[in-house]
Amino acid sequence: MHPALWISKTGLDAQSTDLQVTSNNLANASTIGYKKSRAIFEDLFYQTVRAPGSQSSQNTELPSGLMLGTGVKTVATQKDFTQGSFQLTQNQLDMAIEGPGFFQILLPDGQTAYTRAGNFALDDTGQVVTSGSGYVLQPGLTVPQDALSVDIALDGNVTVRVPGNAAPVNIGQIQTANFINTAGLQPIGQNLFLETGASGAPIVGNPSENGLGNIRGGQLESSNVSVVEELIGLIETQRAYEINAKVISGVDQMLQYVNQQL
Repeated sequence: MHPALWISKTGLDAQSTDLQVTSNNLANASTIGYKKSRAIFEDLFYQTVRAPGSQSSQNTELPSGLMLGTGVKTVATQKDFTQGSFQLTQNQLDMAIEGPGFFQILLPDGQTAYTRAGNFALDDTGQVVTSGSGYVLQPGLTVPQDALSVDIALDGNVTVRVPGNAAPVNIGQIQTANFINTAGLQPIGQNLFLETGASGAPIVGNPSENGLGNIRGGQLESSNVSVVEELIGLIETQRAYEINAKVISGVDQMLQYVNQQL
């Protein structure tokens, strides 16, 4: 079988993967706190027919070699954690992190997950939980039932106003976490990430301190997906797919010619 067929096959697989990543980015263009992904590719091993530097005679050597590539493979999908734009919501429990950091979320199995999505709500006990799944924000915050308003400071300090008390009442402190290698976090859906060996251990602290970002109350961080950029990437992926398919068609015509003539 002609090697170009298998090389182009790897190209088709790679472009299919790139298309899947692009489609997921576009599907989440309106998802709060979503971070876009990109596919990372590497060329496959080379068949060395003549190594560069080999002797071509007793006193001369080859300035370049003859090495034939065998295709491409997808080696990773990498998250881009650049800041998304802010949406002003006026919802007192909505929060956005301006700068580095993640909200800490307690999962039902006891693990701690991390998210940039700050669209929180209250459960039946007054605890602050995620809007989609009802997972508890860590450290836990409980808003009194008679609270008139909730105020979140830049440093994560949370106060409420209650009837009969003119001064705001402190109910807790939001803490955020950051990682040495945020690209090493494992996305698990529901806007959540898990710590991995590649991400390093979480560095937990109060917002606005030790390099952690500020908390913006009454705002949400939008997805950092640029629809225009993704559509341009989609066009490039389509063309690359078509070119690889064209190579397969060309090899097929060459083999057909040989079969007919011999």
